[in-house]
Amino acid sequence: MRFFDDNSMYSGPPLSSEMVGRAQANLGVRLPDAYIEVLHERNGGIPVRRCFRTTRRTSWAEDHVEISALLGLGFDRGIDGELGSACLIQEWGYPDIGVVICDTPSGGHDTVMLDYRECGPEGEPRVAYVDEDRSILLLAQNFAEFVAGLLDCDELQNSKG
Repeated sequence: MRFFDDNSMYSGPPLSSEMVGRAQANLGVRLPDAYIEVLHERNGGIPVRRCFRTTRRTSWAEDHVEISALLGLGFDRGIDGELGSACLIQEWGYPDIGVVICDTPSGGHDTVMLDYRECGPEGEPRVAYVDEDRSILLLAQNFAEFVAGLLDCDELQNSKG
């Protein structure tokens, strides 16, 4: 199954190994292999499945968060770009736990990040949600688990009965 929908908004140029190397050097971290694999389909974009169940209420919903885009790399709005992760952390006051990888429908009030606090810059980061109050909620132990847990938002709403 494909990860991205047909909309090319948020997409950058086709991914190359040179772009990955530059991004990792600029960000000072090793990016997860599963993240790089997804970006080979398209270098950022709007996922087909955009909701992720949570274990507690968030500012978004009682039981989930929604992302509007997975950010790519190697261009201005990519995670390593001028308007990328470092800019977003500074502009929105996100905790300095790693790399912002998603846009959300709130337009910056909350986000999803790769969390390198436990693993260090060379390890396998967890995926965390940063709420509008800047509290941190663990979503997944790694990026592959995060992708596997993404759900169709309509199905999530319909499952509430």
